Amino acid sequence: MPTYDYLCACCGETFEVFQSIKAARLKKCPDENCGGKVERLMGTGAGIIFKGGGFYETDYRSENYKSGEKQAADAVKKATEKKTESKESKGSKDTKKADPKKPAAKKKAKKS
Repeated sequence: MPTYDYLCACCGETFEVFQSIKAARLKKCPDENCGGKVERLMGTGAGIIFKGGGFYETDYRSENYKSGEKQAADAVKKATEKKTESKESKGSKDTKKADPKKPAAKKKAKKS
Protein backbone atom coordinates (compact mmCIF):
# COMPACT_ATOMS: atom_id res chain seq x y z
CA MET A 1 0.00 0.00 0.00
CA PRO A 2 1.39 3.41 -0.93
CA THR A 3 1.90 6.45 1.22
CA TYR A 4 0.24 9.62 -0.08
CA ASP A 5 1.24 13.19 0.75
CA TYR A 6 -1.46 15.77 1.37
CA LEU A 7 -1.37 19.56 1.82
CA CYS A 8 -3.98 21.46 3.78
CA ALA A 9 -5.17 24.67 2.09
CA CYS A 10 -6.10 26.31 5.44
CA CYS A 11 -3.25 25.59 7.82
CA GLY A 12 -0.57 24.76 5.19
CA GLU A 13 0.37 21.54 6.98
CA THR A 14 1.82 18.72 4.90
CA PHE A 15 1.15 15.18 6.10
CA GLU A 16 1.39 11.60 4.89
CA VAL A 17 -1.34 8.99 4.88
CA PHE A 18 -0.77 5.26 4.36
CA GLN A 19 -3.80 4.10 2.38
CA SER A 20 -4.87 1.64 -0.32
CA ILE A 21 -4.76 2.58 -3.98
CA LYS A 22 -8.50 1.94 -4.17
CA ALA A 23 -9.27 4.12 -1.15
CA ALA A 24 -10.90 7.51 -1.73
CA ARG A 25 -8.82 10.65 -1.38
CA LEU A 26 -8.98 12.58 1.84
CA LYS A 27 -11.09 15.74 1.64
CA LYS A 28 -10.59 17.32 5.07
CA CYS A 29 -7.54 18.04 7.18
CA PRO A 30 -7.14 15.50 9.99
CA ASP A 31 -6.20 18.27 12.44
CA GLU A 32 -9.14 18.72 14.89
CA ASN A 33 -8.69 22.51 15.02
CA CYS A 34 -8.50 23.00 11.23
CA GLY A 35 -10.72 20.67 9.17
CA GLY A 36 -9.77 22.58 5.98
CA LYS A 37 -9.76 21.24 2.44
CA VAL A 38 -6.74 19.08 1.52
CA GLU A 39 -5.07 18.38 -1.81
CA ARG A 40 -3.10 15.22 -2.70
CA LEU A 41 0.43 16.06 -3.75
CA MET A 42 2.27 14.38 -6.58
CA GLY A 43 4.96 12.21 -5.06
CA THR A 44 8.06 10.79 -6.63
CA GLY A 45 7.39 7.48 -5.00
CA ALA A 46 9.64 5.50 -2.78
CA GLY A 47 13.00 4.20 -3.83
CA ILE A 48 13.23 0.50 -4.51
CA ILE A 49 15.37 -1.40 -2.05
CA PHE A 50 16.68 -4.80 -3.04
CA LYS A 51 17.81 -6.90 -0.11
CA GLY A 52 19.77 -10.09 -0.33
CA GLY A 53 22.58 -11.44 -2.45
CA GLY A 54 22.76 -11.03 -6.20
CA PHE A 55 21.40 -7.52 -6.60
CA TYR A 56 23.79 -4.76 -7.64
CA GLU A 57 26.66 -7.19 -7.66
CA THR A 58 28.68 -4.96 -9.96
CA ASP A 59 27.85 -1.70 -8.19
CA TYR A 60 29.77 -2.36 -5.00
CA ARG A 61 32.98 -4.00 -6.12
CA SER A 62 36.02 -4.22 -3.88
CA GLU A 63 38.99 -1.91 -4.31
CA ASN A 64 41.08 -4.89 -5.44
CA TYR A 65 38.65 -5.58 -8.29
CA LYS A 66 38.55 -1.91 -9.30
CA SER A 67 42.37 -1.68 -9.46
CA GLY A 68 42.51 -4.86 -11.58
CA GLU A 69 39.95 -3.42 -14.00
CA LYS A 70 41.94 -0.19 -14.24
CA GLN A 71 45.15 -2.11 -15.01
CA ALA A 72 43.37 -4.11 -17.70
CA ALA A 73 41.97 -0.94 -19.27
CA ASP A 74 45.44 0.66 -19.23
CA ALA A 75 46.93 -2.43 -20.90
CA VAL A 76 44.33 -2.27 -23.68
CA LYS A 77 45.02 1.44 -24.14
CA LYS A 78 48.79 0.84 -24.42
CA ALA A 79 48.29 -1.98 -26.91
CA THR A 80 46.09 0.26 -29.03
CA GLU A 81 48.71 3.02 -28.96
CA LYS A 82 51.44 0.58 -30.03
CA LYS A 83 49.35 -0.64 -32.97
CA THR A 84 48.71 2.95 -34.05
CA GLU A 85 52.42 3.81 -33.81
CA SER A 86 53.47 0.73 -35.79
CA LYS A 87 50.97 1.54 -38.55
CA GLU A 88 52.26 5.10 -38.75
CA SER A 89 55.89 3.98 -38.91
CA LYS A 90 55.11 1.44 -41.67
CA GLY A 91 53.33 4.11 -43.64
CA SER A 92 56.29 6.49 -43.40
CA LYS A 93 58.75 3.76 -44.50
CA ASP A 94 56.67 2.95 -47.55
CA THR A 95 56.67 6.55 -48.72
CA LYS A 96 60.46 6.83 -48.33
CA LYS A 97 61.17 3.69 -50.37
CA ALA A 98 58.90 4.53 -53.26
CA ASP A 99 60.68 6.69 -55.84
CA PRO A 100 58.45 8.73 -58.04
CA LYS A 101 58.85 7.63 -61.66
CA LYS A 102 59.30 10.23 -64.32
CA PRO A 103 56.63 10.23 -66.96
CA ALA A 104 57.72 9.06 -70.39
CA ALA A 105 58.63 11.80 -72.85
CA LYS A 106 55.89 12.61 -75.30
CA LYS A 107 56.65 12.16 -78.98
CA LYS A 108 55.65 14.90 -81.33
CA ALA A 109 53.33 13.85 -84.10
CA LYS A 110 54.66 14.56 -87.63
CA LYS A 111 52.49 16.52 -89.99
CA SER A 112 52.13 15.06 -93.43
